[in-house]
Amino acid sequence: MVAGTWGVRCTFHSLVGLLVATLVVAAVYMTGEGGRWLEDRKSICQNGGESSCSGCNLFSGKWVFDNRSHPLYKEKQCTFMSDQLACEKFGRQDLSYQNWRWQPHQCDLPRFNATALLERLRGKRLVFVGDSLNRGQWVSMVCLVDSSIPPNLKSMHTNGSLTTFKATEYNATIEFYWAPMLVESNSDDPVMHRLPERVVRVQAIEKHARHWTDADILVFNTYLWWRRSKMKVLWGSFESPDGIYKDVEMVRVYEMALKTWSDWLEVHVNRSKTQLFFVSMSPTHQRAEEWGAAEGQNCYSETELISQEGYWGNGSCLKMMGVVDDTIDRLKKRGVNVKVLNITQLSEYRKEGHPSIYRKQWEPLTEDQLSDPKSYADCIHWCLPGVPDVWNELLYAYILHY
Repeated sequence: MVAGTWGVRCTFHSLVGLLVATLVVAAVYMTGEGGRWLEDRKSICQNGGESSCSGCNLFSGKWVFDNRSHPLYKEKQCTFMSDQLACEKFGRQDLSYQNWRWQPHQCDLPRFNATALLERLRGKRLVFVGDSLNRGQWVSMVCLVDSSIPPNLKSMHTNGSLTTFKATEYNATIEFYWAPMLVESNSDDPVMHRLPERVVRVQAIEKHARHWTDADILVFNTYLWWRRSKMKVLWGSFESPDGIYKDVEMVRVYEMALKTWSDWLEVHVNRSKTQLFFVSMSPTHQRAEEWGAAEGQNCYSETELISQEGYWGNGSCLKMMGVVDDTIDRLKKRGVNVKVLNITQLSEYRKEGHPSIYRKQWEPLTEDQLSDPKSYADCIHWCLPGVPDVWNELLYAYILHY
């Protein structure tokens, strides 16, 4: 080593060299007998497992345009596509919304494999419970597996609030149960549920829950139908004239309803059998000024993603997310494990992914609406193929690597 002014610098370089050499030796060791630990841990992290894998959060990432691997299916080829979500069928010309893939920052989502999922579901029930956004995720899941099943070995059946897709060869079902508030409400009819005033029975859930008590995998959501300042709560039955009604602040009612839901899970769920998931709120894009566009506009005519990292619209309520977190934390302490599919932030960027005007209109449009298309643009639900497919890729990662 040369003495003088170079001494300190060279000593530093030597230490760096020694450190690098140590890391190289460690890496060689890890790819040998220790490699299995490294690969196992990498696999767990990549598939959304151990919370200690802090550098591998599946929900933190970016959207990457990928027209080679996405979409995962074609809209026209999905036997059971919903007209509410079939944007291409109803005239949408720009189809780039189908080609975006979610890329976590420090890991990769496992490629969706329909056959592997169906094998995991053999002899089991996967049930989505919630509102129309959860129904959209259910339609997405059905479309994701549809092409892997011969036409004569699949069926769809509706009985009241429960719609069941069956893969006969696997004796597996993928189901959707309409319960927009999870607890009982006057909006429980799967068709006629748009009423001027919503009423909930926050302590009543059994009417719904008996339909999914024996499910093997349950995927819940409830958010959008609660978005009003106050909610009318009923103590008593809808049939009884002696029921007590009271207007209660929305977040408090939401908290009460989730307590009823969590109490039911604690008592009735088979903890050694049933996987439980709660999907966080799906964002809306109804106010364009929130992402820097003209005031009074919405998702109508949008074709690009929001590029601002961490963008958060005013339609996503942090207080309600806090209620969900607290409820699930309490359940965990009581021995019931519910995994949160935190789809809110990743979906916030996708202002161009909504049906807008490109969907079936269930009622004739007025002249005023026709002259102002943004007035009837759907900026709540999502086109398929599209954003809900990524939600299901995340769900798939959890189901197969539980």
